[in-house]
Amino acid sequence: MAEDLQKNWYVVNTYAGMERRVKENLERRIKTMGLEDTLFQVLIAETKEIETKKDGKTVEKMHNLFDGYILVQMRMTDEAWYVVRNTPGVTGFIGSSGKGAKPFPVPQEEIDNVLRQMGQVTEVTIDFAPGDQVEIIGGPFEGDSGKVISLDQNEKTASVSIRIFGRETETDIPFADLKKKEEEF
Repeated sequence: MAEDLQKNWYVVNTYAGMERRVKENLERRIKTMGLEDTLFQVLIAETKEIETKKDGKTVEKMHNLFDGYILVQMRMTDEAWYVVRNTPGVTGFIGSSGKGAKPFPVPQEEIDNVLRQMGQVTEVTIDFAPGDQVEIIGGPFEGDSGKVISLDQNEKTASVSIRIFGRETETDIPFADLKKKEEEF
């Protein structure tokens, strides 16, 4: 079986309500088996919710975004695959037909969306500044190009002037959907 030595994210199916126990079991197994260089992170996709009780007190609760699933960042080696699959409470990987077939990794853009929902944002490196020409590589304007007008570091967006229906229009586009246009000589 070919091994994928790339560091990727995978979705692991668990028994519903067992996500936390599976996460703890898997993290314990990673540590005791010395697999920290192959299995990197185990996440339960959850958000904080503030609930107000009848007596007016507020309680912070964690809400699972995907019941019955955890996210695992790993290198897909035979050993790592075996360890995850055979962790108590795990029923399999999403994207695998079973029968010995390894699963497909989750695209980083989808993981970034989940992390954003969780309040964890991966750092996006920007190599453009106001005045630079950029290509739009994602979102509804993918394939277009324009000029960066301003950057909003808090929202992680750039205001870009693009041509829509023959008119220059400013629109906010996430940093992750932009790439500095190569200089043309």
